[in-house]
Amino acid sequence: MPKRKSDFDLPKYDDLFSTQEERDEAKLDKIRDIPLELIDDFPDHPFHVRDDEDMQQLVDSIKSRGVLTPAVLREKEDGRYELVSGHRRKRACELAGLSTLRSEIKDLSRDEAIIYMVESNFQRSSILPSEKAFSYKMRLEAMKRQAGRPKKENVTPVVSEFERLRSNEELGEQVGESREQIRRYIRLTHLIPELLDLVDEGSIKMRPAVELSYLDYDYQKDVLEEIEVTQSTPSHAQTIRMRKMQDEGTLNTLVIRDIMSEEKPNQKERIILRGEKIRKLIPKAVPLEQTEDFICKAVEHYNKFLSKKRSERDSR
Repeated sequence: MPKRKSDFDLPKYDDLFSTQEERDEAKLDKIRDIPLELIDDFPDHPFHVRDDEDMQQLVDSIKSRGVLTPAVLREKEDGRYELVSGHRRKRACELAGLSTLRSEIKDLSRDEAIIYMVESNFQRSSILPSEKAFSYKMRLEAMKRQAGRPKKENVTPVVSEFERLRSNEELGEQVGESREQIRRYIRLTHLIPELLDLVDEGSIKMRPAVELSYLDYDYQKDVLEEIEVTQSTPSHAQTIRMRKMQDEGTLNTLVIRDIMSEEKPNQKERIILRGEKIRKLIPKAVPLEQTEDFICKAVEHYNKFLSKKRSERDSR
C-alpha cells in the first residue's frame, strides 16, 4: 500500500511556478554545516542509537566521504537547533571526531517535526517493538492535534485531514499496520522498562505483553520477579487471567506467584527453589556461590539416610 504524504511534503504554491534549478538553489541555501554543540536531540526520541557494527561502518563512510545525506534540523527560539532526522549521523560524526554536521534547516511545527521524525526513522531495516510503540504514540498524538485544528475557511474542527478517517486508521494505512496492531503497540508504552526490554528481546510475545500492560505497576514488578525466579515468561492465557483477576480485585502477589509457577504446555519439568526459603536452611558460613553444591550434597546425604532406614526396616 503506498504511503501517504504528510501535509508538509506537498508542493507549495510557489513551487508550482518555479524551475527545478531555482528550487534546488533554494534548498541549498538551507543546507549548512552546523556545529554539533548547537544541536539538541529530539525530545523523547523513541529510536535507539547503537554503537554497533553498522555504526562503525557509518563512521568509516563519513571519515572517507563525509555526510552524503544531510540531517534535518529545525531552528529553536533560542538560536539552537533541534535534530529531527539524523541521530545516527550525528553520533557517527562525534565518533569520527568531526565538529559539525551537514544539515538541512526545515521550517516545521512541533507536530510536523514529530511526524517527519517518525517517518524518516521508519526507513531503518530493523525496528524494535519498543521503538514502534513510542513512535506510534507520539505520531498518533500529533496527528490528532492536527486533525483537531480548524481550517481557516471552516471554524468547526475537522475530524481528519485525510479522507475523514480516524487518526489511528490513517496511521495504520501509512505504516502498513492494522488499527488493532497500532493499538497493541501503543499499549506497550504502559509496561515497566524491564518487561519492555523482554519484549524487545523476544522473550515476551506481543499478546501477553499487551495483557501485562494493563496490570498496575506493582503487579508488573511481581511478574518480573517471578520471571527471574522461574526463568519462564507467562503465557497469553496466564496474562489474561491476571488481568481479569485484577479487574475483579482478587489479584495479589501470592496469586501471581501461583499462576507463574504453573507448568505450561510443552514446558520441560523444572525444580524451582526460592531463595528466601532455601537460604534459611543453609548455614551462614556457606558462601552464596557454593549454595548449589551444598544443596546437592545435602540431598545426597539425605538419600543415603533414607536408604539406610529402608534397609533397617526390611531386615526386621
